[in-house]
Amino acid sequence: MSFSTNETKGNREVKTDLFGDAIDGNLTTDGEESYEDFLKLYEESFKSFSEGELAIGKIIAVDKDYVLVDVGYKSEGLISIHEFKNENGEVNVAIGDEVEVMVELWDEEEERVVLSKDKAAKIKVWEKIKEIYDAEGTVEGVIASRVKGGFSVDVGLQAFLPGSQADLRPIRNLDEMVGKTYTFKVLKYNRKRSNIVLSRRVILEEEREKTRSKTLETIEEGKVMDGVVKNITEYGVFVDLGGVDGLLHITDISWGRVKHPSELFSVGDNITVKILSFDLEKERVSLGMKQLSEDPWASAAEKYPVGSKVGGRVVSLTDYGVFVELEEGIEGLVHVSEMSWTRKIRHPSKIISVGEEIEAIVLDIKPDNRRISLGMKQVAENPWEVISDKYPVGTIIEGKIKNITDFGLFIGIDDEIDGLVHISDISWTKRIKHPSEVYKKGDVVQAVVLDIDKQSERFSLGIKQIQEDPWKSVGERYAVGTEINGTVTNVTDFGVFVELEEGIEGLVHVSEISKEKIKTPVGTYNVGDSLVAKVMNINSDERRIGLSIKRLEMEDDKAILSEYISNSKKPTSDFGEILRENLADQLKGEEEGGDDAAE
Repeated sequence: MSFSTNETKGNREVKTDLFGDAIDGNLTTDGEESYEDFLKLYEESFKSFSEGELAIGKIIAVDKDYVLVDVGYKSEGLISIHEFKNENGEVNVAIGDEVEVMVELWDEEEERVVLSKDKAAKIKVWEKIKEIYDAEGTVEGVIASRVKGGFSVDVGLQAFLPGSQADLRPIRNLDEMVGKTYTFKVLKYNRKRSNIVLSRRVILEEEREKTRSKTLETIEEGKVMDGVVKNITEYGVFVDLGGVDGLLHITDISWGRVKHPSELFSVGDNITVKILSFDLEKERVSLGMKQLSEDPWASAAEKYPVGSKVGGRVVSLTDYGVFVELEEGIEGLVHVSEMSWTRKIRHPSKIISVGEEIEAIVLDIKPDNRRISLGMKQVAENPWEVISDKYPVGTIIEGKIKNITDFGLFIGIDDEIDGLVHISDISWTKRIKHPSEVYKKGDVVQAVVLDIDKQSERFSLGIKQIQEDPWKSVGERYAVGTEINGTVTNVTDFGVFVELEEGIEGLVHVSEISKEKIKTPVGTYNVGDSLVAKVMNINSDERRIGLSIKRLEMEDDKAILSEYISNSKKPTSDFGEILRENLADQLKGEEEGGDDAAE
């Protein structure tokens, strides 16, 4: 390329080359380029840029550290190779590519130019942000990460999205938004501070207001509409029908049992509902879902007649019974008294659990009250109806002691029927304070069937009845007037109890202890003392034996007196005869008195 200078000759300016030769404007050095072309090239060769200015350059070389870019200056500019690497670290550039750059450093003395592709891109983004802000437009960006108070958003530059501007309502899980692309409004920006504030909520509010107006125009009672679950509470679900929120109450979700709406719905679910009521002024909408199907109770009486056998799933346990779901919307109650023929169930959880499948018989149904009474025990035959035939009164049975109480023993028989041996029917003779003194749980015993009450479901047994009542023959063993030897078992103010044999006791009343009148025998006798007494009377029905020590003493006195009378010599005087007769009358009177006492 040739360079030229201007010279003035006369009144005409003559262009000459560096060797002083004149150049004609109509001539070219190679026959192709004109004078104007050379002039233009000459001016461009001295073109300069300001730092921070944008320029279009062409890539002319690529090495491991830099990319060489021709921007029309006598010295090419350098760009760090890192600005051309993608996310995987790969260099994405080729010689001949055009690239927009920003002049970072312009040193004419050293003829050095430093360029930046990234900064040029950021300048373009700032210009775009300004345009969008001025035009009230929108910008698309990716939420890069969570930061204090909101999110960091990549829109080509780093922008800030306040948490309150992220959605129409508070977001429970903020992490769900990270990595997603959204459209935003630019609330404000400051290029000097590199600050951009965005809002997504403004866009959503505008969209909601548009759809809300349309929804209000079309909404009406009885209409079936699609909506999106917006919020879930313990009493119901809020549904967005299109800018208008409606409440689907928990009682209107299903004809069946719903413990909590979260069991059926999640925020964001698309559901179909029916408008139950609509207040335009207050903009309140009541929704129903179960109303989309027929009430199952309308045909319940035909489907579940009394006496029919049904199957269902246990859905709830209470102190008084079990609720069984026969189908969605229809539940029946098995009262605790209708669960077993034989067992006294304190709580249903003892024999059944929630979720269990059972069979039952329909005992009663009242569709108007939405109630069905069920019975589990009626599925099987009542064992009390056949137990009396199997074990008639007087039958001796054998079984294990299943339980011991203060009042008796429960003995397992069969079919889960327990028989009760009352404490009074354990022994004829022993005084038992508690059955555990004689038996323990698990002992195998024999007992006699005493009575079976089907109505009260009571099975009465007796252990002592296996043997004959010893009191029936006590009169034969201890005849009135018999002298007995016994052991003192108890001493009270009114008398002394004496054991004649195991379980058989007699009472020496305080009046029968001595001929001398005493107030109490306490202190005179002790438990364990042996004594001799006379049987005065016997009452087998009341299980009583009357004893007397005094009568034995009196008999000894009579014997002495009788012997005295018999052995005494004939009186020698009238006084002696009178005394003898008086003693004989006294002896006779005492004998008659003793006979009367025995009777």
